[in-house]
Amino acid sequence: MAKLPPRPKRPPKPATPRELRDAIAAKALELGFDAVAFAPAQLSPEARQQRRERMEAFLERGFQGDMGWLADRAEQRIDPSTLWPEARTVVSVALNYGPAGDPRDVLQQAERGAISVYAQGRDYHDVMKSRLKQLGRFIWDTYHQSLKVFVDTAPLMEKPVAQQAGHGWQGKHTNLVSRRFGSWLFLGELLLSVELPADDAETDHCGQCRACLDSCPTDAFPAPYQLDARRCISYLTIEHPGPIDREFRTALGNRIYGCDDCLAACPWNKFARQSREAAFAPRAELQAPLLAELATLDDATFRTRFSGTAVKRIGRDRFLRNVAYALGNSAAPVTALPAVERLLADASPVVRGAAVWALSQLAPEEAARRGQTTDDSDAGVRAEWADAHEKRQS
Repeated sequence: MAKLPPRPKRPPKPATPRELRDAIAAKALELGFDAVAFAPAQLSPEARQQRRERMEAFLERGFQGDMGWLADRAEQRIDPSTLWPEARTVVSVALNYGPAGDPRDVLQQAERGAISVYAQGRDYHDVMKSRLKQLGRFIWDTYHQSLKVFVDTAPLMEKPVAQQAGHGWQGKHTNLVSRRFGSWLFLGELLLSVELPADDAETDHCGQCRACLDSCPTDAFPAPYQLDARRCISYLTIEHPGPIDREFRTALGNRIYGCDDCLAACPWNKFARQSREAAFAPRAELQAPLLAELATLDDATFRTRFSGTAVKRIGRDRFLRNVAYALGNSAAPVTALPAVERLLADASPVVRGAAVWALSQLAPEEAARRGQTTDDSDAGVRAEWADAHEKRQS
């Protein structure tokens, strides 16, 4: 939640609520946002209760997995006005990050890693926050209106807010779907202490379609509009810190950071357009990188390679864990085994454990043989070796 410096001494520019709304919208588009819309910050009792019930059901079923922060300050996530009681209007802005083609094409290149579209360019948090601060500065300097800035860094449920403002609706995969931009929107918000004319909320246009649900490699949707994050590849490769459950390792394929399958499957993407934002243009080294090359990254080279991107946030060890699983799924022992051997000697137990599994996939006899005698210092890695040995014996 960003703060602005003291209010300037010059008097505010007088404006009616409609004039202020129009000025904010025009400035947001001038700053490069692709869409801007307005919603009340104060929820009706019915809407508040509906959000509360949905959040409570999600948490009670443990669908948040290791993301304990989702339960923290849950009430503030439900109602924007609890973050700031003076809030009267939410200004919801969106940036299109649509890819040039189908991001699933790389899944057919088993020797290369698949990185989610949103993480192939500059970290969107930095881009959004910079522009939201500029928008906030304009409002503050010109109209002296009190405000607060949010970009996925505070307990604000952005997708329900975006739906209420009319950007799109939460589809059956729980992500926002836009009739103008398909699946590919980054969101940010300003809370204002003044009441401005609101846009109409968007309605659901999923109909009978279940393309997103059927596309999920790990069956992470127990029902439409419900996501069990513990089964989601994006969660597993980004948020989950330890070894990934054996149930999901093969389904990972070559996905090493995130998953775009349910987003890309949405038929509304026929209206999507490629992002015009230069900061979101994919870096060449992040488009289908060779897994064997990624296996050579130490902490310094990892930080250099992924500087300024969302990938850097998960750290080298978690990323190399994902690379090891992908190598195991590559079905290319000639090129993958040398990289796996390197990872078997890694300093990180989570990387070594993933490399043991990869070896068991590429060279099961060798993994079983070495599993009889290997005495790793980490209990989790020893369990991986034991599993590789037992599977070959059964």
